[in-house]
Amino acid sequence: MGGQAKSKKKSKPKKTRSNGVGAGLVALTAQDRMKVRMHEKARKKTAEKYTVEQLLEKTEESMDNFDFPMARLFCQRALDVEPTNLEVLEMMGNICAELGEVDRAEQVFLKAVELSPDQGHSKYMYLGQIHTSQEAINYFRKGIEIMINTLDTQNTSAAAAVEGASALGEERSPVVSGKDVSVAFCSVAEIFFTDLCMEEGAADRCKEAISKALEYDPDSAEALQLMASYLFSSQNMEEGKGYLKRSVSSWLPSLNQQTEPAAAAQQEDESEQSGVPPYESRITTAKLLIEAEEPEMAMEVLEGLLEEDDEVVQVWYMLGWVCVFINVPPSCLFLPASCLQVWYMLCLH
Repeated sequence: MGGQAKSKKKSKPKKTRSNGVGAGLVALTAQDRMKVRMHEKARKKTAEKYTVEQLLEKTEESMDNFDFPMARLFCQRALDVEPTNLEVLEMMGNICAELGEVDRAEQVFLKAVELSPDQGHSKYMYLGQIHTSQEAINYFRKGIEIMINTLDTQNTSAAAAVEGASALGEERSPVVSGKDVSVAFCSVAEIFFTDLCMEEGAADRCKEAISKALEYDPDSAEALQLMASYLFSSQNMEEGKGYLKRSVSSWLPSLNQQTEPAAAAQQEDESEQSGVPPYESRITTAKLLIEAEEPEMAMEVLEGLLEEDDEVVQVWYMLGWVCVFINVPPSCLFLPASCLQVWYMLCLH
């Protein structure tokens, strides 16, 4: 008995500590694993305390107050809870775009495209804006395709929707409007004016895009101005002048009515509501009016630009040219000394 060797105990396999850490985290450093655990803990805590809908409400509230950094925090919390929620992804993309985080915005929108390639047009519109040439065209066209399909669906069920809304005393807002489609076609046309202007058939494709834009919104100031610019480049000045006057007449009277002083934000809201184009677009309008030999209308546009911002040299320079056309001494307009010098130089030529 005493001489018998003791049997060895079978060694049990060692238990691996998971602590919620997956196999994929084994290769991470201790610091990185700690960050992942803290992130997971924060996600669970957020999910217990707030719903995604509540977080989105907080996000929208912050965006309405132009507090985009705070909006980003709320939206990120919502994204932590539901990483594949399309509404959250698109909202995060818009917030990153507002904050100038272009790479992050592109990453988020591409994720939304991966999850739902045939629904939601806004992600394609943004991707088209940050890309160039044919790649931008491809994104815009996909967005347009989705918008047109959505618009057709809305029009098909319009009668039923109107009847239902009338019965409830409510009015439903369309998800997509003809103006949205028109703006997208204008974006395509502008690329053929710039990045792809040397491509074969660019002029025809540009005109086709502008015609489509006018088909969906015949009174679009942007589309009318683009058609005028296209016709000018084709040496069809008279027809182009007609489109340009229609464009300017659609917003200039409403701009002239905004004579009372107001806060900058209020003026911007009023401009959007009345369809007044952005500042840079109106600078282009003034250039085209000068080219079309419409100095009086050009002066009205330029004076409106000066009321908004009187420190843009390009606007003063064009106003000097207009004075040459109509033989008005710029000194009567209280031009800065530098602009007076430009005007006198123009008179010598």
